[in-house]
Amino acid sequence: MTPILVFDIETIPDVTGLRGLLDVPSEASDEDVANIAFHQRRQQNGSEFLPLQQHRVCAVSCVLRDKDHLRVWSLGEKDAGEKEIIQRFFDGIEKYTPNLVSWNGGGFDLPVLHYRGLVHGIQAPRYWDMGEDDKEFKWNNYISRYHTRHLDLMDLLALFQPRANAPLDEIAQLCGFPGKLGMDGSKVWDAFKNGEIEAIRNYCETDVANTYLVYLRFQLMRGHLTQTAYETEIKLVRETLSGYSGTHWKEFLAAWKN
Repeated sequence: MTPILVFDIETIPDVTGLRGLLDVPSEASDEDVANIAFHQRRQQNGSEFLPLQQHRVCAVSCVLRDKDHLRVWSLGEKDAGEKEIIQRFFDGIEKYTPNLVSWNGGGFDLPVLHYRGLVHGIQAPRYWDMGEDDKEFKWNNYISRYHTRHLDLMDLLALFQPRANAPLDEIAQLCGFPGKLGMDGSKVWDAFKNGEIEAIRNYCETDVANTYLVYLRFQLMRGHLTQTAYETEIKLVRETLSGYSGTHWKEFLAAWKN
């Protein structure tokens, strides 16, 4: 089977970059820099959500389904730098050439990884191949919106119509899966300032697990999994998560209705 790599990222303001972009005095704290950026953004469009190039990646979590193996984890140690985390993500693509699966990965996660990859001088030749090195990638690559090497579930289920987009949390819960537990993206910056890196990584891991479960339901719907095969995959997810020690997985399993 072609390996499946489901991924999700969490971000915080890139205060180092914002200091230069906004010409903020050196004595200003990181929180001051972020608040200035939030204020300017709110004045521009009524939202504090920063442009993608002004984000910094603080966590990348993955589900890898390969052969008879399933793994859910966050890349790098909790004190790993952004460059290491991003390079590890693209190194995984280099190693496995997986099919990528995401929820809004085309609209957020991958563009952020692209911009931050440029900032850090990341190398990702397999990911960026569009047929120059491997002819098969001309017709099916990670970059084209309509190719399946990257399946953005949110984008596809909405038929590429932004007004039809749905949040992962609601779709997961409607399918009987746990949905978000204890945190959402708006709380990540506060958690980071409080040093709660492990909580951010745990949240990201449960998000990517929800994405994988929705992906399995989608594969059932499109006929790529039979009912029996789907139930086997669901059982594998339950057994895998039950073997992990984190309290977030115990909460996740307790909230899983079917």
